[in-house]
Amino acid sequence: MTIRVAVVDDHAIVRAGLRMVLEADPEFDLVGEADTAAGAIALVRDVKPDVVLLDINLPDESGLKVVEAMAAAQPSIRVLILSVHDDQEIVRESVRIGAHGYLRKDTTPADLRAAIRVVHAGDAFFSPSAARTLVEALRERPSGHDVLEGLTVRERDVLARIARGFPNKEIAADLGISVRTVESYRDSLMRKTGLRNVASLTRLALDSGLLDQTR
Repeated sequence: MTIRVAVVDDHAIVRAGLRMVLEADPEFDLVGEADTAAGAIALVRDVKPDVVLLDINLPDESGLKVVEAMAAAQPSIRVLILSVHDDQEIVRESVRIGAHGYLRKDTTPADLRAAIRVVHAGDAFFSPSAARTLVEALRERPSGHDVLEGLTVRERDVLARIARGFPNKEIAADLGISVRTVESYRDSLMRKTGLRNVASLTRLALDSGLLDQTR
């Protein structure tokens, strides 16, 4: 079975080089190319590749902004970021939004093919420099207590009730605010903490001891 690969990069010479790398191995089937974010989403929707090689610097939008849209169009898709950068914030953001790997563009053809195989198999693949960046980011990540210090009193109140499993309507009634306001606090909590779901927020509340501090 071949691995169906799509390439998204706004530089024709880069796409040509990736095409040569993929076409040199019968294990890979290049099913399409795009040079914009909008084109990438349409391409994924039309041809449903297994793996997308995605540049983050596109003329109409950051490649990082289209990962979720591509996943919505093709839920089983695997995204491998290709970039000339290994800036800590960029690498961290690529992981946060759901990319499955990160490679510098100066990687070897053999490493690129290996990375595609790895992410297609369901694992993650990061170049050594990107992996070092992630390790450094984890070491520098603030503790749960530090994160709480950046929250308002009301945000902590909402977080504690989320962690206890209260639905929005019950949180609103308990705190004397509207359901819409509760939803705004949820959005604010996820933005400030960098967490994306209730399970992660609950873990933050537990690890930081917030539930012991509030009722």
